[in-house]
Amino acid sequence: MKEPEFSARGVEINRWLRSLTRAGEVRIEDGRLALLTSYGSEIDSAPVTAVRAGRPWFAGPDEAVATVNGTRYRLTLHKNDRDGGAATSGGSGGSGKSEESEETGRFLAALKRAAGRR
Repeated sequence: MKEPEFSARGVEINRWLRSLTRAGEVRIEDGRLALLTSYGSEIDSAPVTAVRAGRPWFAGPDEAVATVNGTRYRLTLHKNDRDGGAATSGGSGGSGKSEESEETGRFLAALKRAAGRR
């Protein structure tokens, strides 16, 4: 079985003020972004070319905002030791940033790579 291009567990997924899950998963696999609950149920998914994501000025260092199928989600990608390491990503080395902002940066970079954007 092929490993996903990006996978992060223990992600808090909010539809702005409404919390959908506190320990969800964000996965980029086969050209699709999927937001999953802690039980593995799909919250939303779309082809990566149709997803808009970024880190707005008001977000914390470990937060990103993604628009999937017209719905905006706030993703908090923090390190979580319960899973024995929260994320895996194909590629990219470390930088001088904190681990939380590095995790969000790896998510945004993996999304751009999967969509073929530079």
